[in-house]
Amino acid sequence: MGVLVLALAVIAAARPASFSADPQKTELELELHEFGIHGDLAAPIGQVSLHVTNSGTMVHNVSLEGGPSTPDLNPGEEANLDLGPLDAGVYTLFCSIAGHRESGMEAQLVVGQAAAGGQEEEMTAEQMDRMMLDSMEAYPVETNGHGNLPLEPTVAEDGAKEFELVAAVTPWEVAPGEVVDAWTYNGTAPGPLLRVDLGDLVRIKVTNNTELSTDIHLHGVSLPNEMDGVSPITQDPIEPGQTFTYEFMAEKPTIAMYHAHLHSQVSVPNGMFGAFIIDPVPTPAGTTVAGVDIPVNLEVAQEIPMVLNDAGVIGFSLNGKSFPATEPVVANLGDWIVVHYFNEGLQIHPMHAHQFPQLVYAKDGIPLDQPYWADTLAIAPGERYSVLMHLDRPGVWVWHCHILNHVEKETGMFGMVTAIIVQQP
Repeated sequence: MGVLVLALAVIAAARPASFSADPQKTELELELHEFGIHGDLAAPIGQVSLHVTNSGTMVHNVSLEGGPSTPDLNPGEEANLDLGPLDAGVYTLFCSIAGHRESGMEAQLVVGQAAAGGQEEEMTAEQMDRMMLDSMEAYPVETNGHGNLPLEPTVAEDGAKEFELVAAVTPWEVAPGEVVDAWTYNGTAPGPLLRVDLGDLVRIKVTNNTELSTDIHLHGVSLPNEMDGVSPITQDPIEPGQTFTYEFMAEKPTIAMYHAHLHSQVSVPNGMFGAFIIDPVPTPAGTTVAGVDIPVNLEVAQEIPMVLNDAGVIGFSLNGKSFPATEPVVANLGDWIVVHYFNEGLQIHPMHAHQFPQLVYAKDGIPLDQPYWADTLAIAPGERYSVLMHLDRPGVWVWHCHILNHVEKETGMFGMVTAIIVQQP
């Protein structure tokens, strides 16, 4: 009896990944990680099932396009997914976690006589090295479209500052050659930067050219209830082809955002968001923070709004662009710059600028009683932070999210990376 058990164990160990006790079913082994789906990606015609292991550091899953899906798997977890009987053809597998498919977690399962027993070819270390270096050396690459650019208002007869926003699904080049159908305001993702002064009467006319009803919520702005942009509670939905005008007084200084509230799980990750500023709080000029003197006569050379995203067709991006299409900050040695971070994504992002500590002096447009220095600043969804940086060292310095699989994958650097270029004046 012991000999028989030993023999069966040896046979089981020798089975290929696609072996099944059911001769009519093919079982394939897949591994998930940031950001890819690897393993057996070919099977003969018939019943097909997947044994899926999450070998990554984040939650992932596998879905068959138009078919079933595994549950979300934590790192190290496994699951089986029965795809049912499959005819000859090419089937798409992907991770449905927001932003993961767009970051590379998509694979083709080939079913048919010629595909039986096939397996994807892994990249060599040399290939991975070359692709990583090529992606970095390509930076920066010019792409069509610029998000987060200021939109100048028109001034009405009563002195109101008026903005017009058109919501529509339009082509948007996230990265070189990667054009997606983004949900945009005025054709850009993020939408234009809206800026007014304290005490202004503001009107924002919104026209909806998408297929879904919409609205706009001004996140972080003091508003009357009927202008809060939460349909159908505070207003009727803006149906396709319709227009609605928001009107309010700019009562308090703030660093805020605007985005759709109705169907936000579709429109916002896919691009319908933007920055809104009312007289931002002053920098802590003339103070001393942790032994560092901030000049009394501080002059801010640049004020940079940076919108973070990680989901939808936009994916991991800064101001709607993925590296190497992100725009560097070019400044002179000795400059002080202000950065306003806006997290419109679904995940937290710890932002790290090489060499330049960030003096955090306001959160959500509210001045901090005690500003503080941070090497890496974690920004959660919906949060806004204002920081001051002193560019006191020349060179090209990397600036990125420090969740490393938000910036690198097997095919090279991507996503939430840019640079600060400090040059001699």
